[in-house]
Amino acid sequence: MLKNGEVLYNKVKWMLKDGKRTIGSWLQLGSNISAEIVAKAGPDWVMIDMEHGPYDIPTLTMQLQAISKYDVVPFARVPWNDMVAIKQILDCGVMGIVVPYVSTKEEAERAVAACKYPTRGVRGVAGSPRAAGFTLDGQRYLGNANDQILVMTQVETPEAVRNIEELVTVDGLDGIFIGPMDLSCSMGHFATPSDPEVQAAIRHVEDVVFKSDKFLATVASDMKAAKALYDRGYGLVVPMSDSTTLAKAAKGVFDEFHSLYPNR
Repeated sequence: MLKNGEVLYNKVKWMLKDGKRTIGSWLQLGSNISAEIVAKAGPDWVMIDMEHGPYDIPTLTMQLQAISKYDVVPFARVPWNDMVAIKQILDCGVMGIVVPYVSTKEEAERAVAACKYPTRGVRGVAGSPRAAGFTLDGQRYLGNANDQILVMTQVETPEAVRNIEELVTVDGLDGIFIGPMDLSCSMGHFATPSDPEVQAAIRHVEDVVFKSDKFLATVASDMKAAKALYDRGYGLVVPMSDSTTLAKAAKGVFDEFHSLYPNR
């Protein structure tokens, strides 16, 4: 939600369009506390995962409230390419959307339309939701949302790889997000994104996107892997999560304890 007198401005969108690298984290626990911890640590953005996380609209809103005092841009991965779900999520105050499993130009155009107010799209117009300050922000939100909301679609199928040249021509689509795990599964290599065939598909997507006006995004296991992606030209990489990073840290501590004191 905007502060009093503030005009909607998505700093991360314009950083990415300017070719800058950006950093952030998944929020997958549905916790306002973990969201606050991550936001306070200093990311450019957070990615609330409503595809795989335990989320509903009140839980999303609770997390947005928790991070609102920090200089972090809230994004969300929506559960599906559904205009009703996208409308509700944007109305909560999210400033960027990732739409999973988009494989054709028509699907990408539908995703963009769901994020844009008429006449550029089909998003329902209302000043009453949180995004518009419950009518208190009015045109400072409504009049700028079409330009400031960031839209990404995920490449997760062989069809999307084949259609990548068409996908990058979609007006209003800002970036392409490669989902390596689902892409590997859909290509017949279950949960094996390192397979040479999958890597070749990823390289093809990279070649096309890097030559376009879209930015490229994906996930990484850690900052070492993220650096390699940034160095190749990626603008948005997700190298951590409030869930998996905590799990790895906890296991590391407990494994170290057991190695130091095998007999207690």
